[in-house]
Amino acid sequence: MIETRIRFRHLHTFIEVARHNSVGRAARVMGVTQPAVTKTIRELEDILGKELLEKEGRGVRITRYGEVFLRHAGASVAAVQNGIDSLSRVNAGPPVRIGALPTVSARIMPLAMQRFLSERTDSPVRIVTGENQVLLEQLRTGTLDLVIGRLAAPEQMSGLRFEYLYSEQVRFIVRNGHPLLTDIHFDFGRLRDYTILMPPVGSVIRPYVDRYLLAHGMAELPHAIETVSDSFGHAFVEETNAVWVISEGVVTRDVAAGRLQPLPVDTSETRGAVGLTTREDAPANASLDILVRIVRDVTRSRAD
Repeated sequence: MIETRIRFRHLHTFIEVARHNSVGRAARVMGVTQPAVTKTIRELEDILGKELLEKEGRGVRITRYGEVFLRHAGASVAAVQNGIDSLSRVNAGPPVRIGALPTVSARIMPLAMQRFLSERTDSPVRIVTGENQVLLEQLRTGTLDLVIGRLAAPEQMSGLRFEYLYSEQVRFIVRNGHPLLTDIHFDFGRLRDYTILMPPVGSVIRPYVDRYLLAHGMAELPHAIETVSDSFGHAFVEETNAVWVISEGVVTRDVAAGRLQPLPVDTSETRGAVGLTTREDAPANASLDILVRIVRDVTRSRAD
């Protein structure tokens, strides 16, 4: 095939000759001999089966076939140069600033960062956690390059782009050996007897939780603490009989290790989309592109 025989040197040489209308001047600019330039142009013309240049006085003139090919050759060389520039920016270590909800920080980011560091981009990485709305505002103002978390409400997505990764639901989590786990027939109403750690008003999962509680006759909770701190949640639930209402990704490892357990309630109606949110007008960042690909791969591996 023709495209497999054409090399970058063919395109570069042709562009330089066309720019200077001279084989000699192109050779001097490229730092090669004039016969080498002539040979490369002839190779390209033989591959294409068309005459691209013709003599004109002491120089050369581009043919109509050459004019057509020059537009595409220039675009191809520009694309290659952009790729080289992107890799140069990677080596220069552009920062990668990520906002991640606690569920993502626990479930996805540890393995993703291991793989990213193995790429040796030398890019400084900053990972921050917080409420979804706060992270999206930092993304919108350019303080963050990427937010990994739940899909926000439509009114909060202006100027932003969301890419779906997976879905997860809210769980009611207690310590191993909690009194509620000993009930043969679980009574959801007994949650009122215990302290409940709740996501705060304004958090991305709070509407899911409110709707679920209301549907199950729990419009009000007499003993509730609002918190976004996963470190406090872990410590408080492990040391008390509190019930933690939290996205399942935050406690995946604790449940697997047997330190914490979900209450036997069906919370599938709280399931929501988790993904990558970026600015629509975000500038190119090769290091960030590498990390995004890694996050996709890690997510797929977790799902298998």
